[in-house]
Amino acid sequence: MTLVIVLMLCFSYLLIATGHLTGVNKSAIAVFLATIGWVLYVCWGSGFVESQHSLAYAEYLKDNPGMNESVKYFIYENVFLKYVGQAAAIVMFLLSTMSIIEILNSNGCFDFIEAWIRTRNPNRLLWSITLASFILSANIDTMTVSIVMLTLMHKIVKNRRQRMLIGSAIVLSATCGGCFTVIGDPTGLILWGNESVEATSLSASLALPAIVAWVVPTILINRELPSRLDIEWGMAPYRGDDTRLNTWQRLMMLVVGIGGLWFIPTFKNITKLPPFLGALCVLSVLWIVNEAFNRKLMDSDQMEQRRVPRVTQYSSIQQMLFVMGIMLGMGAVEETGVLHHVADWVDTTIGNVWIIGLITGVLSSVVDSFTIAVSSLSLYDVGAGDTVALNGIYWKVIAYATAVGGCLLSVGSISGIILMRMEHIRLGWYFKTMTPKILLGFLLGLAVLWLEYSFI
Repeated sequence: MTLVIVLMLCFSYLLIATGHLTGVNKSAIAVFLATIGWVLYVCWGSGFVESQHSLAYAEYLKDNPGMNESVKYFIYENVFLKYVGQAAAIVMFLLSTMSIIEILNSNGCFDFIEAWIRTRNPNRLLWSITLASFILSANIDTMTVSIVMLTLMHKIVKNRRQRMLIGSAIVLSATCGGCFTVIGDPTGLILWGNESVEATSLSASLALPAIVAWVVPTILINRELPSRLDIEWGMAPYRGDDTRLNTWQRLMMLVVGIGGLWFIPTFKNITKLPPFLGALCVLSVLWIVNEAFNRKLMDSDQMEQRRVPRVTQYSSIQQMLFVMGIMLGMGAVEETGVLHHVADWVDTTIGNVWIIGLITGVLSSVVDSFTIAVSSLSLYDVGAGDTVALNGIYWKVIAYATAVGGCLLSVGSISGIILMRMEHIRLGWYFKTMTPKILLGFLLGLAVLWLEYSFI
């Protein structure tokens, strides 16, 4: 049964990697992996429990004598719910941050970005919009930031090739910005939640490599843009029909939303509660401020669709289901005990964390960045060696390599797939035009991380 579960995992990864060819949604595959994986695990429950949890199961039988199907109840209460809790914590955090950015966006709190980048100068536009993406994604979910910035770019840039270049730069900058904080990317959240890294340690180590991985390809992309962009600036968005917030009110909401997210690491250190609870707290405060500022419009027709944040849009739900599916699916595989043998094989065959980083980066571009990240993180327990100790270099290499490596191909992340659909980008064009540039930045960033680890 272990072999069956592992083969099912490999087949699911194959379907995820070829989703752009087959048209099968990644989230559907991940959810199928999770459900079938645990069903198969339960069917062979006695063998798995006796090999992985023999002592705990013996204690459980003493406390629950004569219970029918005790193995299934034990798996549910002591094994399955642990992985549900871990996955739910990540999903709840994503739900909170997506809701926060939706409230801010619907109230025009990001209008200043459009005003800031208002130019026909390709240098200023490219660097302004990617810098905004980099900064925002360090505090808010990468995919959500990518959608907002791609939508903004799509409205103003009329030439399709120019949109393809700038859009690729936006996805890269958002990904790099998200990978060096514990709240900007689901992988960082997992590392932080599992107490593999501390928030300050991860940011201090990955900030410079992330900047290098963003700046170097962006310089090369900038050279391919014409001296004058095909841009059509419309009038500033009129929001009198759905909001009457003035500048200081929008600024206050932005401070509450983004500033509150900055406080989450401190919240976790003080309370020891999971990060998603801090994000929910920020969401609740921002929601109250939103209704207070818009109290005169709360009963109007325009507000009927805005009382609840529109986080149920398709892409957001897709990502949350995908994260839940992958984490539960890997949990089923982990509980078979086979990952310990895989880790031993990796140590014996490769044995070098930097080569592992290169391999995971390439695999992330082909399969999916989050999928490879979760698989790599599941191989080792915290403290099992120097490289996987608290703040160990292995965790940081995986966080960087899987995130940036996922941008090597446009199918390596949900943000990249959204870009492909929005701008009708072909994989061949992306591989020829963008992959060499991003690969150079990826390798230079990894080299910077190696220098930090070796000499600092």
